[in-house]
Amino acid sequence: MKRIFIIAVLPALLLSTSLAQAHALLDHASPLVGSTVRSAPRTISLWFTQKLEAAFSAIEVNDAGGARVDVGKTQVGGDGTLLRVGLKALPPGTYRVHWRALSVDSHKTEGNFSFSVGQ
Repeated sequence: MKRIFIIAVLPALLLSTSLAQAHALLDHASPLVGSTVRSAPRTISLWFTQKLEAAFSAIEVNDAGGARVDVGKTQVGGDGTLLRVGLKALPPGTYRVHWRALSVDSHKTEGNFSFSVGQ
């Protein structure tokens, strides 16, 4: 009976594990999600749990009024899991980062977070 249960449950567990890892999820960011930094960063860097498709992954950064403050094209770097974009000179304030990521296995994810510059 125990052997039948293991044979029946094991494939389901393996399948659910592979499905859970099928998306490029945000692992960590610089500046940190929700953080306040003293000096303005020159770039936003996001690390993901899977390699990204550069042509379909992007970062947009907006100030409190909704104006874009990112500059240049979003780039994929490192081992393919790093997404980054340059920033204009940022005055003190709160900024919203919105990201879209397409993993190389064609799964889309997106999200957003804020960080602040200043005391």
